[in-house]
Amino acid sequence: MKKMLIVSTMLFSVLIFGQEKSGAKQFWENLQKQCGKSFEGEVKEGAANDTFRDKKLVMHVRNCDDNTIRIPFFVGDDKSRTWVLTYKNDRIQLKHDHRHEDGSEDKVTQYGGTTSNSGSSTLQFFPADQETCDLIPNASANVWWITLDETSFTYNLRRIGSDRLFTVKFDITKVVPTPSAPWGWKD
Repeated sequence: MKKMLIVSTMLFSVLIFGQEKSGAKQFWENLQKQCGKSFEGEVKEGAANDTFRDKKLVMHVRNCDDNTIRIPFFVGDDKSRTWVLTYKNDRIQLKHDHRHEDGSEDKVTQYGGTTSNSGSSTLQFFPADQETCDLIPNASANVWWITLDETSFTYNLRRIGSDRLFTVKFDITKVVPTPSAPWGWKD
């Protein structure tokens, strides 16, 4: 009887303390594994006249710490864009940091959103936040999402109530040379 009580207590402890990490935490840790690497991508969805289609697209998971991951997104020679992801309270925030060539902030910058739940290990949704609604009223219906699995990273944008959809997919099985610093950064 005593052995059964000990085994039961151990199993109970495993169940209570061995709970799986949240989707947000798993996603975050999987993205951190890509830190320092660069990947080439291609537009999978977008307007036919999308100017990104004819340019080389590279993401560089450039800067990672416990709570922030910065991913410059290069469109040809344009080094103005950085996706800034922040992990806090089991939620992930996505912001878009846009810079001019001299490093100064664009007047349309720091828009994005925060996940409303912990999501999954492979998918995080970011509905537009109030800052975005105030800055870009037409973007109040924006939803961004990022997918991440063993072979790809996708960045996606959908404007609810419109035909606007943009998806760029990066092959994370093939590391490419790291680009020089994005605008506003120093190597």
